Amino acid sequence: MDWSGWALFGLLATSALTLVLIAAQMAGFTRLDLPLVLGTLVTSDPDRARVAGGFLHLLAGQGFALGYAGTFALLDRATWWLGALLGLLHGAVALGLILPLLPGVHPRMASHRAGPASRAGLEPPGLLGLNYGFQTPAVTMTAHLLYGTMLGVLLEPR
Repeated sequence: MDWSGWALFGLLATSALTLVLIAAQMAGFTRLDLPLVLGTLVTSDPDRARVAGGFLHLLAGQGFALGYAGTFALLDRATWWLGALLGLLHGAVALGLILPLLPGVHPRMASHRAGPASRAGLEPPGLLGLNYGFQTPAVTMTAHLLYGTMLGVLLEPR
């Protein structure tokens, strides 16, 4: 497996994915602030949460990059289109599984079942993250497509 490539290019691809998500949020395409969502797992202070969430997302991205590198090694090939397909699968899992399940484990996120008595500071993302805006799925899929394509181009299948 391409260990040095994984270490460097996983960080690079995760940074690009995070940059796309943050830029889209700042441009008003989505209200999803992923560093804030992840960071509020560990702190309620929004400024500290964004920093902590950025690091948590980089760590998670490295973990997923390890999965991509392992897949490329298993298939003995790494191409832009294979990385793109994995990125689309990754994005679909993030939108269809991870985000909807997040309210069940996030201490500061409301759930649809909590009702008006909830004191949680974050709203639940809902299916496909649509509670954060109708463009959230497109932004998320685009960012993950970029992530996978970058890893497919940069990683060696060894």
